[in-house]
Amino acid sequence: MQIKRTLTFIDETGVEAGQPIDPPLRKVAVVAILDNPFAGRFERDLSRLTDASAEIGRHICGLAVSLLAPHKPQSYGKAAIIGMNGEQEHGVAMLTTVFGNVMREAAGGGKAWISSLTKRAAPGASIDIPLAHKDALYVRSHYDGITITLPDAPLPDEFAIICAYANRGRPNHRVGGLAAKDIKGLDGLT
Repeated sequence: MQIKRTLTFIDETGVEAGQPIDPPLRKVAVVAILDNPFAGRFERDLSRLTDASAEIGRHICGLAVSLLAPHKPQSYGKAAIIGMNGEQEHGVAMLTTVFGNVMREAAGGGKAWISSLTKRAAPGASIDIPLAHKDALYVRSHYDGITITLPDAPLPDEFAIICAYANRGRPNHRVGGLAAKDIKGLDGLT
């Protein structure tokens, strides 16, 4: 499968509620727009999509991590928007563990389950990509997300595959819970 277009998004917060944020919170998302080979028809075996997701993932995840620099990823999430002639399941097939493992590699490792969202939509749709800590899902400070809008995609026979990363938790986090500094060796929480 060939990437037709790549879109990038950066959202950086340096001040929140009048408080300087150091380091700033940088959230990035990278989108690959692809033709959906199964648009308009039912296909029982979706392994072709799952298999292709590794190469797609390497491209967009590498780009996303480079956009995060000089910071390192602390949290991640993934999403897909499927054009109206496709099925939600087509996007899900692209976001399985195959894609997730590529995301983890790009992040320099990660133990936690990766939050995700998929939906069918017409061009111009917005999507909220959930973010959570890469090593422990229960690190409350890193429950966040990034919202992106694709003004002219996906077309009915396309889909958009999305990876997102952030360099830190929410600014001014103060509602308690497991702290990122305490996650080492917490098996079972990931």
